Amino acid sequence: MNSENLFLRVEAYVALRHALGYVVTSEEKLLKDFVRFVEAHGVTGPLRAHMAVEWACQPSPRRGPAGQASRLKVVRRFLSHLRAALPETEVPGPGLLAHIRRPHPYLYSPQEIERLIEVASHLRPEGSLRPHTYRTIIGLIASTGLRVGEVIRLTQRDVHLGADSPYLEVLQTKFRKSRLVPLHSTTAAQLRLYAAARKRLHYDGLTNAFFVSERGTFLHYDSVRETFHTLTRAAGIRADHARARPCLHGLRHTFAVGRMLDWYRSGVKVQDLLPTLSVYLGHVQPAHTYWYLTATPELLAAAGECFQNFTGQGGDQ
Repeated sequence: MNSENLFLRVEAYVALRHALGYVVTSEEKLLKDFVRFVEAHGVTGPLRAHMAVEWACQPSPRRGPAGQASRLKVVRRFLSHLRAALPETEVPGPGLLAHIRRPHPYLYSPQEIERLIEVASHLRPEGSLRPHTYRTIIGLIASTGLRVGEVIRLTQRDVHLGADSPYLEVLQTKFRKSRLVPLHSTTAAQLRLYAAARKRLHYDGLTNAFFVSERGTFLHYDSVRETFHTLTRAAGIRADHARARPCLHGLRHTFAVGRMLDWYRSGVKVQDLLPTLSVYLGHVQPAHTYWYLTATPELLAAAGECFQNFTGQGGDQ
């Protein structure tokens, strides 16, 4: 098969995926790169599995094992589709690349979160909006489980604090999904205080961002991450041999684990509530939320105790 024909096959496959509702921008880019790789190696016959593996595993300083596995997954789907029309096409088998284990998250105690908020209150420049911004961001993620990127992309129009039940609109986030995030009354109260501080300090007219940088723009992810690392050191929060490295995303994990722990300990059926939590967190499917269970010994222990109680009662409740 020549490269021109293969490019047409990729475009047809991408169009089909798009018609089915998938976001295919990065997928199309990767598959066209694969076709150029095949072309550069002078392949004209049926596609063989080793070509897909070699392409996926090309060395790159910006791509590690997880990226290689992701690339192979994309090309495997395309080759499976292609084999329906061209039976001689080989599809790499599953498990050719090592499974990448996600690192265990750092889970913050309530006391650590309080210390982080307190330390953030003393950020410089003195008299600026910056300390208000970071203490509010930390509290918001800890109380809602929002992703960092979702928080810093919020506009003033996305934050509905005047509604009878305050909520956030999180638009076109990961996987191009949008959702409404209800806010607890205490969280809404803190956001109102931040909005008042932003107006009092004359940051309001600089941008439509809800959380404003000192330059009057949306916050930059790298700056937020580095500032948070500074705050963890100032608060005396450090990794040890038994715990992961503290990071901002750990606040999201802490929220999810805390919610599930509360459910298990109160005896409710977590499996019935998990889809709701998945939607709230912006996960595509509940299986992604279940990762928090396997990643956390406390949560796994609570689930085990719940299961023991279930089997002790005959499993009929």
